[in-house]
Amino acid sequence: MAERKTQPDTAEVAIGPVEESDLSWIVALDTQNTGMPKPDYWRRLLDGARTEPHRSFFLVARSQGTRLGFIAGEIRAWEFGSAPCGWIFAIGVEPDWRLRAVGTQLFDAICAGFRQAGVTKVRTMIAREAQLIMSFFRAHGMMAGPFVELEKDLDE
Repeated sequence: MAERKTQPDTAEVAIGPVEESDLSWIVALDTQNTGMPKPDYWRRLLDGARTEPHRSFFLVARSQGTRLGFIAGEIRAWEFGSAPCGWIFAIGVEPDWRLRAVGTQLFDAICAGFRQAGVTKVRTMIAREAQLIMSFFRAHGMMAGPFVELEKDLDE
């Protein structure tokens, strides 16, 4: 019989700002989740969170020194007439920690940061086929907003 790894309860999860030492783990987890390594993207988000902590949010969930998940977003204002609002760019949770409220705690923490900064709305954008993440955000009260995303292939 395989030995089962014991893990602390979600009540022991601490959420705090990303640290430089978290970056390689975030890149690895995101690559595992998306299949696309994006180290430069994550570096820019980390740098933004450090230089503009009142506007950029990048949080990591930990338990007993183990990284469990992350969430990243920022406050954006006046794009296409939108009042300032929080935008969530990414959320990732270690597979063994999914369905244990880590994502919920990360979502609640970033929303609290947005509220403290004075915004009253949070947005995100996801692919239509990303049913798992869509279900997560809908379970947290998010729904279709007033904007429609448009795009054009520039190789045409």
